[in-house]
Parts: sequence; C-alpha cells; structure tokens
Amino acid sequence: MTQKQRNSRPQSFTVRDFMSADVATLSPDMSLREAIEVLADRRITGAPVVAANRIVGVLSANDVLAFEAATPGVPAGHYERSEHGELETPEEQQWEEGADAPGAYFTDFWADAGADVVQRLEALEGPEWDVLGEHTVGEAMSTGVRFVPADGSLQTAAAYLLKHGIHRVLVADRGRPVGIITATDFVRAVAEGST
Repeated sequence: MTQKQRNSRPQSFTVRDFMSADVATLSPDMSLREAIEVLADRRITGAPVVAANRIVGVLSANDVLAFEAATPGVPAGHYERSEHGELETPEEQQWEEGADAPGAYFTDFWADAGADVVQRLEALEGPEWDVLGEHTVGEAMSTGVRFVPADGSLQTAAAYLLKHGIHRVLVADRGRPVGIITATDFVRAVAEGST
C-alpha cells in the first residue's frame, strides 16, 4: 500500500496494513550460529521457530545473548583430581620430533575438556569454544508464542508489545499465522504519519 493510499483511507489502520507477510522462520534443530546467519542476512533480530508446520517458539537476539551468558565456558582446572599426586619436573627435558609434546601429559587429566589442546587451539571447534555452533535454536528459544489479530488496530498491537516487553509479535487471521509486526513497523507507521 502506498503512502497516498494510506492517507486517503478514512478508517484507522490495522496491523495487516503494516505487518510483514514474508516471515523468516527457523528450525529448532538449527545451530544458533546458523540461526544468527539467517537473522543477519535478513537484517532482523528475531524470527518464529517452526517444527512440523507448527510454530513452537520464537528466537530473538536477546534469547541468544541470554543463553550464551548462562552457558559455562572452558573448564579452568580440575582441583578435585588430587589422586595423581605431585608432578615431578624432569631436570632436562628432551623432545624428539614426531614424539608427543611434553605438555601432552597434562591433557590426560582433562579428558572431559573436548578435543586435544593443540586441536582446540588450531580449529576452535570444541563445544567450549563455539557455543553458538554446538547448541540449537530449540535450547535458546522462547516458547511463549504470542499473536495479535490482523484486523486489530495499530494502537492496540503497540500497547500489547509494551505490556509484554517484546519487540515483535506474530499476526494471526482466524487462528492462522499470516505475518509478523515489529517495533520497526510501528516506527515506520509513525514516520509515515499513519497513526
């Protein structure tokens, strides 16, 4: 709908007038890294999560940040493993090419730390290093799915977002999802003088 068409309509605007019908969706099985790439490519900060043709949640940038902040990082040490006793320091350490590096001895104590230390430093692929690649959308998404009616007023939908402290809400028509309306859509409505 063009600006001229919007200005010539006598009735108030509905959610349908400003919603986006082309909605990016995510799968709960996608890695968080894949999901972030989809969001970045589409220049959006959140999307509904769909499984078996059903919306099961919503993933937002805030969900990803909260998940990452709550996920523990690399273990710093294993102080509880005192059964190995004191380590002896050899007087002269000789290392032959092709043999295990002298430091390889210590990786035996940290078997639960993922890949070999050298591999972790070279590839950075262990779960301790790539939280976004090792965890899924389903682990971080919000499961409370919210809808507003497509024929509802912009003011009512904006009040709904404020009340629930959210930046986007799915739009439904007769119980079926038909789009999404975001805080940016409300800014656009105000900028175009439509409210």
